[in-house]
Amino acid sequence: MEDHTGPKILTRDCQAIRIPSGETFMLQKDTMVTVTQALGGSFTIATAQGLARITDENADALGITIAPKPAETEVSTEKVDEQAVWQQLRTCYDPEIPVNIVDLGLVYDCTVEQPENSPAKVTVKMTLTAPGCGMGPTIAAEAKAKIENVAGVAEAMVELVWDPAWNQAMISEAGKMKLGLI
Repeated sequence: MEDHTGPKILTRDCQAIRIPSGETFMLQKDTMVTVTQALGGSFTIATAQGLARITDENADALGITIAPKPAETEVSTEKVDEQAVWQQLRTCYDPEIPVNIVDLGLVYDCTVEQPENSPAKVTVKMTLTAPGCGMGPTIAAEAKAKIENVAGVAEAMVELVWDPAWNQAMISEAGKMKLGLI
């Protein structure tokens, strides 16, 4: 896997999301940025204004080529593999922490409802590492979009919840190892 971290000069104007406020803003062509994290198809960058997130749709502005997304097809009624949903959730990352939201312990519940011969609805309850984090809607929207890419899923709903409050004990062993906590 190619390492996309390091200094970059934007090749065009592009939209970014300020971390941690979640505010959308424009970065100008020729702006010098440093990619600090490139995980799950999004990029955390350091700018003169602070940290920001650039989504895969704007990766080309960083000089990074992303594989094209498959063409949208009609939603199938095949039985949804719940593990495939969890695998998609494992491709979502907090932009400030290099651990996916599952191993970070942010996903509290994942329910697949699928009547026979019908597409599925997936409901996820997740939290954030801090209640005031403005990135919550961005992370939840990314999780929703990725779940809806799973075969047989017609709709996903991702709800941010605050009970129980997140703490470091919720991080999986793999997450703790990645963070150097064990």
